[in-house]
Amino acid sequence: MSFGIICQPMDDRSSGTHDGKPRVKDYMTRDVATVSPDDSVETVVSARDLLLADEHDLIFKVMTSDIIVAHPEMRITDAARVILRSGIERLPVVDDAGNLAGIISNADVIRSQIERATPEKVGKLKRTLESIHGIEAAEERRTVPLAALTPTQTKVYTDELEGRSYELENGLAEPLVVIDNAGTLLLADGHHRVKAAERLDIEEMDAYVISLDRRVELGMAETAKKSDLESIDDIEEVDYGHHPLVETTERLQDS
Repeated sequence: MSFGIICQPMDDRSSGTHDGKPRVKDYMTRDVATVSPDDSVETVVSARDLLLADEHDLIFKVMTSDIIVAHPEMRITDAARVILRSGIERLPVVDDAGNLAGIISNADVIRSQIERATPEKVGKLKRTLESIHGIEAAEERRTVPLAALTPTQTKVYTDELEGRSYELENGLAEPLVVIDNAGTLLLADGHHRVKAAERLDIEEMDAYVISLDRRVELGMAETAKKSDLESIDDIEEVDYGHHPLVETTERLQDS
């Protein structure tokens, strides 16, 4: 069996996400298994292979041995190029030992490009807070208890929670973005995620936390106060309407 590993050079991979670019490991589905006793990737059988096969064919006759795989440290944009140019929908993700680490799909690639809590996005928010309020802020990645969060958004859309629940159940959820304002943890980004987590009885989540060196009057904190938002329980789930993006799409389809 032979397969081609499409990945970054070893010296680039070893340094992880030093360049802030999203990697395959950040978005791949990890809930996968092989039938090989040592978890190595030997072949792939797709739905197309099965549909084209005779009903009496054995698996070894229809499986694909010459496969293309990705590495966990491969940039997500490079994985997208491979998926596009090869015409396939999913890439097995194989580590340096040749073991299956996960699967990256075209849907995962699309998800990586929308609503991303990237280091660049968090860094921009940090610099904005420092500029507006004349303070110094520090950024760190840590786990935060959901019960300690103060939301800054009054409502979420029920039809989005199913997708967020799927991401949480499969380890695909983006980190939250939280502002630590002298001990008050303000949720800046991730309201749908925390409501989905609440449904799944998840008590804490990964987050980018921006810690301010002193308490300041933040507009989002004032919004939370005026809206009587004290905990994630106070976020309203809107089930009588769709997310604005969904409504726009439906209007375009009807026109």
